[in-house]
Amino acid sequence: MNRIRAMQNGNILPGLDSGPHRQGRVRGRWLIFYVTIAAAVAGGDVEPTAADEGRAAARRLNRLEYQNTICDLLGVKIDFQEMLPPDSSADGFDNVGEALHTSSFLMERYLEAARIALDRAIANLPQPPTIQKRYSLKETHQVKSTTENVFRKSDDDARVVMFSSSPWQSASLSPFYPPDPGNYRFRISAAGIQSQGQPVTYRVDAGLMLMTGKQHLVSYFDAPPDESVVVEFVDYMDARNTIRILPYGLASAQEVDKIGAEQFDGPGLAIDWIEVEGPLNEGWPPASHRLIFGDLAQESAPLENQAARVEVVSSDPLVDAERLLRQFCRRAFRRTVAHNDVAPFIQLVKAKLDEGRSFEEAMRVGLTAVMVSPEFLFLLEKPGTLDDFALASRLSYFLWRTMPDDELLTLAEQTELHRPETLHDQVERMLNDPRSQAFVRDFVGQWLNLRDLDFTMPSHLLYPEFDDMLKESMLRETELFFAEILTHDLSLTNFVASDFSMLNGRLARHYGIPGVAGWEFRRTPLPPDSHRGGVLTMASVLKITANGTYTSPVIRGVWVLERILGTPPAPPPENVASLVPDIRGATTIRELLGKHREDEACAGCHDEIDPPGFALENFDVIGGWRDRYRLSGWTRDAEEVTLNGRKMPYYNGAKVDPSDVLPDGRAFRNVDELKLLYLADKDQLARTLTEKLVTYSTGAAPRPEDQLRIEAIVARVREQNYGFRALIHAVVQDELFQTK
Repeated sequence: MNRIRAMQNGNILPGLDSGPHRQGRVRGRWLIFYVTIAAAVAGGDVEPTAADEGRAAARRLNRLEYQNTICDLLGVKIDFQEMLPPDSSADGFDNVGEALHTSSFLMERYLEAARIALDRAIANLPQPPTIQKRYSLKETHQVKSTTENVFRKSDDDARVVMFSSSPWQSASLSPFYPPDPGNYRFRISAAGIQSQGQPVTYRVDAGLMLMTGKQHLVSYFDAPPDESVVVEFVDYMDARNTIRILPYGLASAQEVDKIGAEQFDGPGLAIDWIEVEGPLNEGWPPASHRLIFGDLAQESAPLENQAARVEVVSSDPLVDAERLLRQFCRRAFRRTVAHNDVAPFIQLVKAKLDEGRSFEEAMRVGLTAVMVSPEFLFLLEKPGTLDDFALASRLSYFLWRTMPDDELLTLAEQTELHRPETLHDQVERMLNDPRSQAFVRDFVGQWLNLRDLDFTMPSHLLYPEFDDMLKESMLRETELFFAEILTHDLSLTNFVASDFSMLNGRLARHYGIPGVAGWEFRRTPLPPDSHRGGVLTMASVLKITANGTYTSPVIRGVWVLERILGTPPAPPPENVASLVPDIRGATTIRELLGKHREDEACAGCHDEIDPPGFALENFDVIGGWRDRYRLSGWTRDAEEVTLNGRKMPYYNGAKVDPSDVLPDGRAFRNVDELKLLYLADKDQLARTLTEKLVTYSTGAAPRPEDQLRIEAIVARVREQNYGFRALIHAVVQDELFQTK
């Protein structure tokens, strides 16, 4: 750390000028700087050893934390996920210090990201005109040019009825291609027609609507039967991007075209109109610009192709530079800053001013230097009990996955944050804030490994019912279930067995649970014979623990041991081949594993792994219930499958046997009985989740000598009926969280 600060204070810190005539020389100087930082990290200046400096090593922000912090620091919305390399993981999480390495390549990416972010935040052009217009799908290219008769149009109004869910018959709002990026408000008036009293669901995507363009899902929406309802959303749009509407679950284009849209009597989605307003700016320059420069004036600074360009000016550049950099560094460094903290950046600004650069150009150099400095990129903590600023950062990156807000920083400045009652109140405030959804998504995605949901694509022949809406519903169920337990302080045992889940119509149909329709999720009681309840039997978990063709009791068993029970098995011997189930049905997976367990080198671990894996064999690759295995081809014992009068491309094979015996001799017949056996040791479930939360919140896994603290946390939540929200509080109040 001393070497890095010396670079900032001396002449080693390279210029950050992004001008094209200086880039070659500056690039070389920056590479020296990057290598020096990387060497400092490797040598321990930034990442001290745990033996000398505490349990948790100093660590840099990971990719998600960096993106969220940059966006909040500057008040912009930018996706750096593709620009920055993915982070490595340790102990199940990608924010663990020992896995977060630094390289010259990464530092180059940070430099480029800082420049992009400043370009987005600083307004050098006049306020773009606001678009406020109502469109009809009649105006869109797809509706006007399609050769298939799949859209019903009326001469009397703007309504267009879409009868097909074919992606080729989706409707992009082609008349709307905004010239300026920003947040845009969309309002869509839609109704379901001819839908037998059921809502018609549709999805909205946004992005560049080209074959190679990048798009993202905005959301699914429900259009109620026979009565138009207006949905509203705000989405960030890059220039020349637009939105696309696609109904879900309707007929194929071929079916509709054969009859004709005017005579077709199946369900359809009626779009009355689409309103667009934006870019949305509360004043100009925008808030992002004012976060940096406050109310400083702008004057004309035209370029060859930008005659209306303006720049920030100052009548007292160095005084304004110090004032602005102090404000910026307080938020960027997440602590109070003194003159010495800001002085290196003021020197950079002064050097650029002395070269004849404008005030704004010089400030861009100083601001860029702040955003590639160790104080910004790293969570730097002193050994022992955390000071209030380090505590504010640890709390904020735990529950919001971003920098502390002004309330946390103010409490830290007042040295009030560390008080138990203040911490309790702040945890409550933060969990009640929408920003806590970042914790829900990120922790669930890593704890349960749901980030791998897209890693496999189920076989279309074996699982033709799988679709994008089902996949999205799988993820949403688990995240909403986690949030429900957290919000209402329900017992963490619900993660193993619960009498409810968060379902929408698509997922309820997949689970065979009646009475739920549409996209909207709701807390739904589970029938006693549903075999659902808890995360073990959620389709998201069951999908990521299978490949696209078959399930593996070994993979699922290891997942249960690692993620739920906290007893990961030893790695398999190197000379043991992996098992590949016979999807033709000639040999069952139980028979294959039985032969495998005859090997003494494998038997011990498989006694632990196989039982939970077998219990979950009643669930197929996409989490559907099965009594028999699906086969891709016919065998002597196979049966043809017919649904709604249509022969399926798969066959029913051997019956599933989900029974087994735990290593302690307790037997179970199915997954429902296995859950009850796990619930007999609630402390172990709490212990596992405590260790996961401590690892995630501090960036370091508990050590053997920390076990007494883990047990103290478990004892505390035991007294509160194992409430999950109570567990969050107990972790934050413990010294494991409050010390380095």
